Amino acid sequence: MTVRVVLADDQALVRAGFRVLVDSAPDLEVVGEADTGHAAVRLARDTRADVVLMDIRMPEMDGLAATQAITSDEDLAGVKVLVLTTFEIDEYVFAALRAGASGFLGKSVEADELQDAIRVVARGDALLSPGATKGLIARFLAAPGASAEHTPESLEVLTDREREVMTLVAGGLTNDEIADRLGISRMTAKTHANRAMLKLGAHDRAQLVVIAYETGLVRPRSLS
Repeated sequence: MTVRVVLADDQALVRAGFRVLVDSAPDLEVVGEADTGHAAVRLARDTRADVVLMDIRMPEMDGLAATQAITSDEDLAGVKVLVLTTFEIDEYVFAALRAGASGFLGKSVEADELQDAIRVVARGDALLSPGATKGLIARFLAAPGASAEHTPESLEVLTDREREVMTLVAGGLTNDEIADRLGISRMTAKTHANRAMLKLGAHDRAQLVVIAYETGLVRPRSLS
């Protein structure tokens, strides 16, 4: 099965470079290019893309707004957003994750890393770059003025097992690793994670990690 990719960046040379990297993989295909956030949303809908590689800083509608537009549209429920950024650790990337992005990559990424990242995000099976993402979230939430959209009370809808699985997801574990840790099947681990996402309104596992930190289920100091 071929993963359909939309490239969203306001620089034509950047898009051209990523097109070469993506199209060089036999199971990946660039189906459209966008130079604004509005165009990215439109192409995600028109091409039925699986993944949008989204730059944050674009004219008219930036990548944050475009990500929110895509992930909040029920007709685009299957579209995943992978944020591309010059700086891997900044508040814009955190905001993108909060808006529903499935992960992020630096623009200096190697071809094989980019291709693998697209496959991971398209599969929706594991959090991309869990260590970097955890560090980003912990750093942002520890900053003065950081606001949380979810409170500890938000977790009351979860079962004990769902909380346990959510904690492990926030620790960067894959479904296979969670299954091994808890002595359950991979499918059961995935089911618990999916139920937690559904109950908490999380678009995917990346948002589940954000919520885990926001609610205090996982604390920044545990990363030291």
